[in-house]
Amino acid sequence: MSPDVFSLDELARHLGRDRREIERLANRGRIPGRKTESGWVFHEREITQWLERELREYTDPELKVLEESLQYSEARSEVPVGSLLRPETVQIPLEARTKRSALESLVEVAGRTWQVWEPAKVLTAVQEREEILSTAFAEGVAVPHPRNPLPQCLGASVVAFGRTSNGIPFGGPAGGLTDLFFLVLCRDSSSHLRVLARLGRIFRHPGFLDELRATESATDAYQLICDADREIGGS
Repeated sequence: MSPDVFSLDELARHLGRDRREIERLANRGRIPGRKTESGWVFHEREITQWLERELREYTDPELKVLEESLQYSEARSEVPVGSLLRPETVQIPLEARTKRSALESLVEVAGRTWQVWEPAKVLTAVQEREEILSTAFAEGVAVPHPRNPLPQCLGASVVAFGRTSNGIPFGGPAGGLTDLFFLVLCRDSSSHLRVLARLGRIFRHPGFLDELRATESATDAYQLICDADREIGGS
């Protein structure tokens, strides 16, 4: 099949899940796919978008299995976040008081790598994703990203982090405010999903978010994120 289309067996390998489970989900309409005369067909873009929604409900072991199943990724398997984050893409404080200004500032921070070739298009893509469903979590952290990979706008995949001085409205559950922001800009779906899965695990790491809020400099925040990424990767 073409690189952006999966068969049933290929999707099961891609997700690190049992083939029978994937077929059962597809038959129940729980996973986007189309049944043809030769079998099930799944489009990578639709699967990525479906998986994004599912990840919030994944347990840590399930996230780990997904990470290990993804291949051909710019994000290194042992440290997917740290391999795309740079000291210069960490900003404390992030000067923003609104959702729009936070996204604008994050794209500007990511642009310090000189790998964001078309920042205006990247910003638009991130804003359009937020209009569909906020990427904010209940713990005051958000992971803004485009709905689809942007290979045409990026020289390389990039992760940026910013912390605002105060929480801002970002669409969090129950109207909660957000002050921690991880911008994820990837050139391919595997890198995108691997980074999202690892961030989900990092956020659950005992005390991590509190320690991140307590860091006094961008250097300290960068080191804390990389240390947590490395520790989880070695577990």
